Parts: sequence; C-alpha cells; structure tokens
Amino acid sequence: MNGSTLRTGGLILLVLVAIILYSSVFIVQQTQYALVLRFGAVQSAISEPGLKFKLPLVDTVTYFEKRVLDLDLPVQTILSADRQNLEVDAFTRYRIIDPLRFYQAVGNIALANQRLQSFTNSVMRNILASASRDAIVRTERADLMNRIQADVNRQAASLGIEMIDVRLTRVDLPASNSQAVYQRMKTEREREAADLRANGQQQAQTIRAKAEREATIIRAEANQRAEELRGQGDADRNRILAEAFGQDPEFFSFYRSMQAYEAGLKGSDTRLVLSPDSDFFRYFNDPAGRRNGGGATAQPTPAPAQPAPAQ
Repeated sequence: MNGSTLRTGGLILLVLVAIILYSSVFIVQQTQYALVLRFGAVQSAISEPGLKFKLPLVDTVTYFEKRVLDLDLPVQTILSADRQNLEVDAFTRYRIIDPLRFYQAVGNIALANQRLQSFTNSVMRNILASASRDAIVRTERADLMNRIQADVNRQAASLGIEMIDVRLTRVDLPASNSQAVYQRMKTEREREAADLRANGQQQAQTIRAKAEREATIIRAEANQRAEELRGQGDADRNRILAEAFGQDPEFFSFYRSMQAYEAGLKGSDTRLVLSPDSDFFRYFNDPAGRRNGGGATAQPTPAPAQPAPAQ
C-alpha cells in the first residue's frame, strides 16, 4: 500500500511539475511583440522571437502586432480655402514601434485606431482648409498628403506608433454640388461647341466664296482661251479653204457641194422646196456642174449655202 501511495504521489508531483513548466514558458513569433505583466505591471518588453520564460501563475503575456496595420477612415466633409465643400475619403497605414509605450497609452488596437482616427481627421481638416479645391484634387495633392502624414506621425509617436502612409483615396464634391458643377460644365462645353460650329461655318463660307470666285475666274479665262483658239481655228480653216479654192476652184466647188448634199439630204423624209434648175442641183443635172446643161462650167462659190430641210 505504501508503494502504491508513493507511486500516486510521484505521479501527482510529476503532473504539477509539468504544469509549472508549461505555464512558465511562452513563444514569441517573428510577427509579434510580447509584454510580460505581473499583476498588471510591465516586467519586460520582448521584441525578439523565440522561446521565453516567465513566472508561472503570476506573470501574464500580452502580444502586439509587428506587422503594418491598416485603418480606413470614414468619409468626412471638409471646407477648402476657396469655400468649397469636399467629401474626402482616406486611409492610413501604421505599425507599432514601442510596445511598452503603446500598452501604457492605449492598451489595444481598437483604442489605438480611435485615437489615430481622431488625430488624422483633425490634421486633415487643418491642412486641407488652407488649400484650394484645385490644389487638393490635382496640383498639390501629394505634398498635402505628405504634410498630413508628418503631422499625424508626430502625434502618434506618443502612442508608440509610426505612420507609414496617409493617402487621400477620393476627393469629390458633395452630390448636390456635383450636379450643379456638371450643369455648369455642360453649359460651358455647349457654348464652346456653338462657338466652334459658328467659326467653322464662317470659315466654310469664306472658303466656299473663295473657291467660287476662283472657279468663275478659271471658267472666264478658259472661255476666253477657248474663244481665242476657236477664232484662231476658224481663221486657219478659212485660210486653208481659201488656199485650196485658189489652187483648184472646180474641185473645191464640187467638194463643198457634196458636203451641202450630205448635210441637206439627211434622213429618209427630207423635203426641199427648190427649183429643179437651182444651183444647188447643178451636179445632179450635170456631173461637170454646168448650169442648164450648157457648156460653161458654173463658178464655184467659197461656201455654198446649205438649204434647211422642209418638213
């Protein structure tokens, strides 16, 4: 019985030793800080990872993140320097650099986020209130964000926090102002479009009038040139005909009479009201062209008349 009691006692002692050993060690991960607390008082701050020791049943361990933390800020309305209401949406990124100060100042992440939100909103209002809308939206946005980050970082240092980044993700006009701005922009664009159309129409009329004037001049010059060429051609034709008439008057008279027959006797129902012994038919009566069958040859004329066909 004594042996059984000793074994039971030894087993109980072994379990107690195991519990004591288990409660006296803890592990710190690479992504964690650890604070060892004894009855709420900080005994040590541990930033290096590994297996650590504490007093069992007396000390407790609180862990904090080493990694970068995010904080999304709610949308807030800010009045710019040019009296424009702007809806600003922003976020911050930070990390804990002093776990002891962080624990003493805020104690946990939730309270730290509340304090940081208050710091950031206050700084944003002060800095953005001194800038115009265009500077916030376009020209000086990066510089303003850097200034906000620097001011927030100075205040967050008292919490053992370092600000990594502060960004303005969206800066817009309120919905009511946006509609008014949209209407004003629409009106301005419509006015610009109307001016462009009016200028285009004026230029089109100017170009059209210039083109018509140039076309009129070109046509007049072309008609003048054509008349000159036509006159020159008629003169050359008359000269050639006169030269031909002088070389062989009989052949020339015959040739012109044949042309007159061809022009006057076109079609199947041509009718001419002429005397049979007219000069027009002299080559019908006599191939030699003698009038009334006489021996004298008819004198040819330079341009025998072409009688119009009688209908």
